[in-house]
Amino acid sequence: MLSSRRAFLGTAATLLLAGCSSDVLGLRRAVRVAVSWSGEELRAFHKVLDSLGTLNYPVEVVPLGDAISTAFGVRSTRRPDIVMLPQPGLVPRHLADLEPIPDDIAPLGQARLWKELLVHEGTTYGVPFKTAHKSAVWYRPSVFRQVGVQPPRQWSEWLALNRTLTQAGVTPMALAAGDGWVLTDFLENVLLGIAPSVYSELATAKDPRPSQQPQFGAALRLLGSMWSAPDLLAGGVEESLVQQFPDALVEVFGHRRAAMVLASDFAEPVVRSFAADPNDIGLFTFPPMTAGAPAPVVVGGDVMVLQKPTSEDARDLVRRLSAQTAPDPWIAEGGFLVDGRTTGYSPELTRLAEQLTRPGEQLQFDLSDRLGRIGDINGLWRVLTDFLIAVGRPNAAVPDAVDDAMAELRNVEEG
Repeated sequence: MLSSRRAFLGTAATLLLAGCSSDVLGLRRAVRVAVSWSGEELRAFHKVLDSLGTLNYPVEVVPLGDAISTAFGVRSTRRPDIVMLPQPGLVPRHLADLEPIPDDIAPLGQARLWKELLVHEGTTYGVPFKTAHKSAVWYRPSVFRQVGVQPPRQWSEWLALNRTLTQAGVTPMALAAGDGWVLTDFLENVLLGIAPSVYSELATAKDPRPSQQPQFGAALRLLGSMWSAPDLLAGGVEESLVQQFPDALVEVFGHRRAAMVLASDFAEPVVRSFAADPNDIGLFTFPPMTAGAPAPVVVGGDVMVLQKPTSEDARDLVRRLSAQTAPDPWIAEGGFLVDGRTTGYSPELTRLAEQLTRPGEQLQFDLSDRLGRIGDINGLWRVLTDFLIAVGRPNAAVPDAVDDAMAELRNVEEG
């Protein structure tokens, strides 16, 4: 996922230092950590570093935002030693730039889901730092109570819920279509819900061709059945197209112009900051597409990788940050999940953490991150933006919009 969401809590990225760089003082060389975070997320990470206690080396944090991939391949003394990579699917493409993870913490990168991305020919090249649950829907319980509805237990109930809210004069949803990854998250959940084998096949293919998968078109049709509903979106499609991730959260919990919003766990700090009533915060997860089917759970995350050539200081910092209690200061701020950990969170995030660790859940990593250029801002993001515009028109023909989207996707694949 291209990480425009990384800037959602702040404005300009600020360089933060823990200690002083040897490049300036001629002392021990700093361990440089490249991150995509800014604003509150960047400050929260700095608190994590501060909580590690006295280190024998300085640490320099380099905020690169959406340009995080530029950290790879740099060979100067200013190159990052550690990269906090928000797209785990990129690890296989950068093996030539990476050092193996130390053996004592390598098992952390061999857990379910992570292993297929971080382990290659028996060697572990990354360990998870932050996990993202991308199948969460935040809502206002007071609105549901007022209208007399409950969170949906399957897709058809969600469509019916939206109609009931609309008939009661309540706008069902805010949608941050200005951030294309929000649209891909929606589609990924639907596709995983109806065709998990197709999802898995596309995620692992060397040359993925979504346009050749009929089930991909079926997922678009289902998504179109929701997005085309009259009065579904706060501000309509036109305003949704310029609405970014934090705006959609504020639309629901601050301005209270919509009842719910699809938003990952990292939305929690914004939700709590803007909620007019701190007790009027609810959460449900993406429902099964049909009765008896497993619910889709789309997962993202940030992984730590070591660039070549590495140092013992860099290895030491990765070890320290890999401890399950290391992120406690960030967890206290909200919006942070640790892989495999289910305690220490708010009630809402505890539910998400438990689902991520429960046996039998249908978990898959974010598909757009694994599709390469097909899944990025000039690929699936743009296709879904055009699709939303098409189905949002009055009397839109969803089947025609699906055909156009599949044709546009085919052009991306061939380009």
